[in-house]
Amino acid sequence: MNVRNIIVALLFATSLAACGDKSESTAPAEHEAEAAEEHHDAVVLTAEQVTAAGISLEQATAATIRETLPVYGVITPNAERVRDVAARFPGALRTVTKKIGDAVRKGDALATVESDESLQTYALVAPLDGVVIARNANPGEQTGDKVLFTVADLSTVWVELSLFPRDVSKVKVGQSVRVTSSDAGIAGEGKIVYVAPFGSSANQTLSARVLLDNAKWQWAPGLYVTAHTTLAESQVSLAVLSGALQTIDDASVVFVKNEQGFEPRAVRIGRSDGQWTEVVDGLQAGETYAANNSFILKAELGKGSAEHED
Repeated sequence: MNVRNIIVALLFATSLAACGDKSESTAPAEHEAEAAEEHHDAVVLTAEQVTAAGISLEQATAATIRETLPVYGVITPNAERVRDVAARFPGALRTVTKKIGDAVRKGDALATVESDESLQTYALVAPLDGVVIARNANPGEQTGDKVLFTVADLSTVWVELSLFPRDVSKVKVGQSVRVTSSDAGIAGEGKIVYVAPFGSSANQTLSARVLLDNAKWQWAPGLYVTAHTTLAESQVSLAVLSGALQTIDDASVVFVKNEQGFEPRAVRIGRSDGQWTEVVDGLQAGETYAANNSFILKAELGKGSAEHED
């Protein structure tokens, strides 16, 4: 071997040794980067931040998926719990103590009337607990035989639904109905209590009525709502609330709470009724997940990814 070949061989061996040293020295750094990337995938929030963001936690569990018929409706007072108040004896209104919107208890004075015949003053009182929804009385006026007040008990309300003729055969008295208002952000459960035997020639629809609990007075008469009437039900072994689902890189994702934070977990989903969504793969029963406002976690994940890339 000549001198030139010896020099080339020495240079080649030195190059190999240097590459080996560099590979060994950078391996821990690569592992650290991978670990950092894995940690970056979890969104870390304090308990206070979770509360402030309105993120509620639920556990993945079995659920009932409903086949539903969505129809539109409007909230109205329960006419069986509405009372008109008129004067018992004709006379002049001396005082009026309640106005529209006032809450009243049964027996509360609404106004006082001086009788034309006896000149005695007597009180008009609320016939039930509720709220004044109409008033046609002012001090100094004659009562006549007109209705002076209307009081409604709004602890329950009706949802008046409009059904197309093709859907009437699907709706029966006693069926469960989920009522939602996207504008007000509220939901409730009721039952069909009435289906009209005849339709309206004006809009070619038939009406059905849902009785809805309103103990918190959150369902205001006049509010337009969507009602999902339950037609059939099926049990699934694992489901999450539909509001928990987010889409990341074209995949359905649930944010699972673990020791590292909120982990974006890709899941394969099945049937859904808008409230619950079946999870076929990617989640285990009992795991805790962000049930609502998970879009905040998605946004935080996006911010973290952008900072990591920078």
